[in-house]
Amino acid sequence: MTKDILVKISGMQFTADNEDPNEPEPVEIIAPGEYYFKNGKHYIIYDEFMEGFDSVTKNVLKLKNDSLEITKRGSSNVHMIFEKDKKNLTCYTTPFGNLMMGIDARRILIEESEEEIYAQVEYALDINYEHLADCTIQLRVQPKRQQ
Repeated sequence: MTKDILVKISGMQFTADNEDPNEPEPVEIIAPGEYYFKNGKHYIIYDEFMEGFDSVTKNVLKLKNDSLEITKRGSSNVHMIFEKDKKNLTCYTTPFGNLMMGIDARRILIEESEEEIYAQVEYALDINYEHLADCTIQLRVQPKRQQ
């Protein structure tokens, strides 16, 4: 894998703007980023621009064996840990207030080759100690092609 990459993340997002706030909205992010492999972990670093905000959110993803960590710093701040069959709690700081988030990963699939890293995480999401939804995140990392 090259240092310069394209990151594609798809999943579901819960927002107050939805017609039904309990129904998730599909989200897909495609961004240029950087890739590193260090101490047995894949590091994926990219910036995210949130609609309606001037600031950039810095994202760091760490992948290893059967776990995924996502750290966001910027207009929203969170450190999410997805570990198979383990529930992790974290405080999700947003411009609209803080949420206690519970992540119970049920399935983590990581596939890697020279040209791609693919990860899929299926998990239950709790917000403020109440089950909100069953979710899936898909991550695809590929070398950035020179045009």
